[in-house]
Amino acid sequence: MKNIVLMVSTLFIFQFVQAQQKVNVINKQPEKDFENIHVVKLNTDSLASSFLIWVKKSVKAHKHEKHTENLYVISGKAIMRVGEEEFEIAAGDYFQIPMNTVHAVKVISEEPLKVISVQAPEFVGKDRVFVE
Repeated sequence: MKNIVLMVSTLFIFQFVQAQQKVNVINKQPEKDFENIHVVKLNTDSLASSFLIWVKKSVKAHKHEKHTENLYVISGKAIMRVGEEEFEIAAGDYFQIPMNTVHAVKVISEEPLKVISVQAPEFVGKDRVFVE
């Protein structure tokens, strides 16, 4: 019986690992030229959505009413505003933006800002509220 449970567990884990998508985000480039913001969906399900995002200039102040956003900076530099705080972000930085927190970004490097954005629960495009 132990062997059957172990075999089924191993098969389940193997299938789960097989279903995952591997993407080299360091080398990935936008598929097309873009004016300011380019977004590529990496993965999504009911629990979370992951995106690779390039920003050339800025992202206007906005908030998400129903989810939290986690950002990891791959390349570029920018000034990030989260709530009342402003700070510089660069490659290797990670931070979380809590639900209902106004945030914005202004790129300060020659190269576009490139980030991974993980939003939970799933982001379906209806939870972005722009503010002045």
